[in-house]
Amino acid sequence: MTTAQQTWTGRWVADRAGIALTGSERLPELVGLALRSGNPRRAHLLVSSVLGKHVPQRPAVVHGTGLELGRRVRELLGAEAAARVVVLGYAETATGLGHSVADGLDAPYLHSTRRPVPGIAPLGGFEEEHSHATAHLLLPADPVLLSGDGPLVLVDDELSTGRTVLNTIRELHARHPRGHYVVVALVDLRSAEDRARLAGAAAELGVRLDVVATASGAVELPGDIVERAERLIAAAPPAVVPPTVAPAPLVRVALDWPAGLPDGGRHGFTAADRARLDAVLPSLAEQLAEALPEAAERVLVLGCEELMYAPLRLADALAARLGGDRVRYSTTTRSPVLAVDDPGYAIRTRLAFPAHDDPQDDASRERYAYNVAPGTDPARRFDAVVLVVDDVADTPALHRGERALLGQLRQVADRVVLAVLPSHRPVPSSSSLPSRPLSSLSLPSLPLPSPLYGPEFSSYRPEEVAWLLKDLSDVRLEAPTEEREEAVQNGGAHYAESLPVEYRPSPEYQELFHQALRGSAERIALAVGTVAETLLRERGPGLVLASLARAGTPVGVLIRRWLGFAHDLDVPHYAVSIVRGRGIDPVALRYLAAHHRAADVVFVDGWTGKGAITRELADALVGTGFDPDLAVLADPGRCVRTYGTRDDFLIPSACLNSTVSGLVSRTVLRAGLIGPEDFHGAKYYAELAGGDVSAAFLDTVAACFASVRGSAVEGAERLAADPDRTPDWAGWAAVERISAEYGIDDVNLVKPGVGETTRVLLRRVPWRVLARRGAGADLDHVRLLAAQRGVVVEEVDGLPYTCVGLIHPRYSRGATGASGRAVTGRES
Repeated sequence: MTTAQQTWTGRWVADRAGIALTGSERLPELVGLALRSGNPRRAHLLVSSVLGKHVPQRPAVVHGTGLELGRRVRELLGAEAAARVVVLGYAETATGLGHSVADGLDAPYLHSTRRPVPGIAPLGGFEEEHSHATAHLLLPADPVLLSGDGPLVLVDDELSTGRTVLNTIRELHARHPRGHYVVVALVDLRSAEDRARLAGAAAELGVRLDVVATASGAVELPGDIVERAERLIAAAPPAVVPPTVAPAPLVRVALDWPAGLPDGGRHGFTAADRARLDAVLPSLAEQLAEALPEAAERVLVLGCEELMYAPLRLADALAARLGGDRVRYSTTTRSPVLAVDDPGYAIRTRLAFPAHDDPQDDASRERYAYNVAPGTDPARRFDAVVLVVDDVADTPALHRGERALLGQLRQVADRVVLAVLPSHRPVPSSSSLPSRPLSSLSLPSLPLPSPLYGPEFSSYRPEEVAWLLKDLSDVRLEAPTEEREEAVQNGGAHYAESLPVEYRPSPEYQELFHQALRGSAERIALAVGTVAETLLRERGPGLVLASLARAGTPVGVLIRRWLGFAHDLDVPHYAVSIVRGRGIDPVALRYLAAHHRAADVVFVDGWTGKGAITRELADALVGTGFDPDLAVLADPGRCVRTYGTRDDFLIPSACLNSTVSGLVSRTVLRAGLIGPEDFHGAKYYAELAGGDVSAAFLDTVAACFASVRGSAVEGAERLAADPDRTPDWAGWAAVERISAEYGIDDVNLVKPGVGETTRVLLRRVPWRVLARRGAGADLDHVRLLAAQRGVVVEEVDGLPYTCVGLIHPRYSRGATGASGRAVTGRES
């Protein structure tokens, strides 16, 4: 062998496992060998030296390799066919290569993804059978991208058997047949049988299929390769652990990424997008250069899994800005590979870290960065690592703890620069809208009203919540409780057409509220933190809070405060109206959809009772792109997935009406007041400011955030692993049982839980209260309110809630309180 071959990075595996490469003389220049761990489908891994995935490489080499393949495809197709071509790359390894091939063709580009994106329906999917993570999704913002009749170019890093390509072609050809497919790979290692299978499939479909590769050949494997690999992995020397040193400085750079420019091809990337990126690359590189040490000679730009192309182009531009041979490029990966610090092995070092983008379909929770740590050779240490992620991956798991990727990078480099790109949030084209769009969302020509803010509307600070409501403060809407109840039960009015009379609570009752707040503030803070940390894990830092006015609004403010306190995030927060039997405010949904990605919106409420609002929300959001998963502090009804606790305990904000909710009424929906272009309405009771405890409630709970932070993170982790998290609607079943037992023929008159019982006593005509025998201080305010209303509190055994409030069934003003005679059912 020549000297170059003696240092081939596949030598260690080839000698010990009996693997050989045959074919093109260029193969050893293009690939080395390593051993996979945890993949029973394939024991070995071909490690490309020009792909920029596992092996840091000069960015010009990585991009230039793809450009050259694109030019070869252009020569194959000719100018006319090349002008109609679309390029499809494979996640995650070939996303950057596919982009580069598309650059060489100046063609539109799409890559498959393993990250589900809420609100974007997959056009299709297929399996990569030998991969560590097999499922691929196609999520074009505009499905028309793949519907043309021009040639389709499919790009992967290696063509080993052709099964993945064949799966893709069959899937797409069944939807949009075309006459010509071109498969592009760095290396073509198919056997004669594999080549015949692909050719036969092309003949069966009646299409032309060409293959373009940089090099071709074959991998010769011994029959017992899996067993040999297992023995080698077991006997491999331990990985080199970098010495613990003071963490390197972390510098965060806010790149001036152009608004609306895709960060990659997950949803499509056009020639116009390419031109915009080319124009801004020099200025972006200048921003990165300013964050680097002046003397930095070895700089690594590190991408993140599928996010390969934007970091590659940034690295190339940075290399041009710095001059010389100072910049290398690679990305993190999902693939677990053995690391051996030997010149004849392709993967010298390995950093393993927790996943930080939390894709919903991924069973593996660990990610890897290879050949980034210096290992035993100090000369391989990077002076600086520029980590480029999208905002979906900029989560606490990226930052928190020594095992986090940023923590490990700060141990192996002299400076770490973090650049976060906005993850592209496409607006689906009309061809990809749901088949049953919400009618209100399909009226973009209607003008949108503006939100309301404090102090003009509500006592909350303007940055804490934007009310998507119409101000009805000058309209007389209040009616006596008994009059409202009779009208509602007789079918003469809907409860949302009027308001109960608001009042300033008595000193006795206010003191009870403050006692309850002091006793439960830490418990509420823990529930707030658990919900906030769960949302951050599952939805990422780009989330938008939409609380259900009004009980959900204090909770939304608290979650927003937690995210600012614990993660320095400033998230938008809106209050929107939902009305039982009428659905969520459609104009508010239009506003949210116009200003944010629907998939980022999280609906928030205080607690669940039997789950009526949960069902109302889910029904109202069908076909809108919004996620119906409601987040609450307490879920005693067991009807949501995201909650702080499933215990039924007192949330003091349930003790009061407007005076704990920013002096805002419950919401109103009444013909003549609310038109088709209006938000639902509400009133601001500025005259009750003397009894307002809204800020006191928020401040008291927020003061406990620091003491419960660790427990909240642990709670979110437990929730993520909880197999019982799926709603079982036990609360609804309990309500139906109670309704039957007490002769109430309308489950809407049974209000389970401390919060709902409090509402019954404050604004409805209560019949009785069922209390779990032995319930303690959580019910002090309920007992006080019941005594004031002349309502019996009946202690019962086996109650799944702390208490249940029963509204007077078949109410008339001649039958009041617990002794009413116009009631069919049990007597007091």
